[in-house]
Amino acid sequence: MRLCHSAGLFAWALLSLSLTAAAAHRNVVLIVADDLGFQLGCYGDSVAHTPNLDRLAADGTRFKRAYCTTASCSASRSVLLSGLYNHATGHFGHAHGYSHFSTYESVRSLPVMLSEAGYRTCLIGKYHLAPDYVYKFETERQEGTQGGRNTVRMAQNAKTWLAESSDKPFFLYFCPTDPHRGAGPGGFANRPNQPDFYAGIKPATYRPEDVKVPSWLPDRPEVRQELAEYYQAIARLDAGMGDLMNALKETGHWDDTLVLFLSDNGPPFPGAKTTLYEPGANLPLIVRDPRLKQQGKTSDALVTWADITPTILDYCEVEPKAAPVVRPAENVGRVQTTGPAKPYYFHGRSFLSRLEEASSSISPDEIFLSHTFHEITNYYPMRAIRSGKYKLIFNIANPLPYPFASDLYDSPTWQAVVQRKTPTEVYGHRTVQEYVHRPRFELFDLQADHNETRNLATDPDHKETLETLQSKLRAWQKQTQDPWELKWTYE
Repeated sequence: MRLCHSAGLFAWALLSLSLTAAAAHRNVVLIVADDLGFQLGCYGDSVAHTPNLDRLAADGTRFKRAYCTTASCSASRSVLLSGLYNHATGHFGHAHGYSHFSTYESVRSLPVMLSEAGYRTCLIGKYHLAPDYVYKFETERQEGTQGGRNTVRMAQNAKTWLAESSDKPFFLYFCPTDPHRGAGPGGFANRPNQPDFYAGIKPATYRPEDVKVPSWLPDRPEVRQELAEYYQAIARLDAGMGDLMNALKETGHWDDTLVLFLSDNGPPFPGAKTTLYEPGANLPLIVRDPRLKQQGKTSDALVTWADITPTILDYCEVEPKAAPVVRPAENVGRVQTTGPAKPYYFHGRSFLSRLEEASSSISPDEIFLSHTFHEITNYYPMRAIRSGKYKLIFNIANPLPYPFASDLYDSPTWQAVVQRKTPTEVYGHRTVQEYVHRPRFELFDLQADHNETRNLATDPDHKETLETLQSKLRAWQKQTQDPWELKWTYE
């Protein structure tokens, strides 16, 4: 049947209004767990009790080769919300306490860019960034969340906010504190003597003899005990995820909301968190794009947390506004209020088009990682490139001993090592001596040596590979304005 001209114009007007409305209501929920590795059922862990996240993975895309760029809480979150490597933004380590790192005021963050595009924005849970005006959220809903460890209450707060009357699209930044270590008995804020402490959450307890000890940790009693507590914190994290997904459905937003779940860095044990070894950097990433017809896919695409902001803006169809002109290098970070604005670029790129693809052939086969501090007392800059099957780590602070985050050093897992005072003892895949004293370059063939046990940097057969990756790494440092690029010349 053919439409008359006026009817055709009316139909096109309706279609245009529909498309405009759809574009205007592309909502986003970004969920960031704290210190979580692959200890999830959907990633093959048979011990973890994570039914809600498993369901999200079954209804989304699960990435196997997703990487944080720096394995430290504050620094990693600055990358997530800026699309830039933290060595270029000044957020080298923790924002809180004596560390006092923060982002240059010239940086354009995700919540600010979305707010300028007409989005309402909300933070629930952990923030851990500075300064507030760079990462400004319209509102926070922290009431009753018990420091971000009660995800059920966090989900209730989210539902209340989502249900508020508004014709604006939304961005919800939902950040549980679990399974980060916590103070008090139990080590992970589990409150073993207060089973009803977290209202609405039934504790899921584990026996040390039943946990799964990853190969990068020693199988010792103190490790098993800590892992049992860690798994309980993971179960608590998962408890509210189902409520959060239901909140989206009950408020009518399940089919117009991009949901991303990931972790800021690896598990809070020596050998993972604060390192650029695989357990510290290779992390879970689950993404549900409601527009996709086929869900439950697994992706082999190589992505990093620098890609998160560009991906979200791509989904929202928001173009980043031009950046203000910055004064000369001696005043880096101070915004000049006059002069023409510059185009705004990210270090990451959108992976939205790769959500349906299982093959890595359509994604870049090269990523870069950058870690400098955890706490300000933990100076140990590392840069890394993963290219094809190889990974090169540049330990810039060599020969300094590797520093420990305070929570890792104080952990029963590491204190047991300290008390035994045996540097030749094997800790995971390395001796204690090798873990603390690292060579300037570490080159691994991840295809043949996923555990990163054989350093090929001094192998004559890999000399060409080493030099090629060194050249690429240095060029990338220069391109991204990494201050530590000077170390190639002066040290």
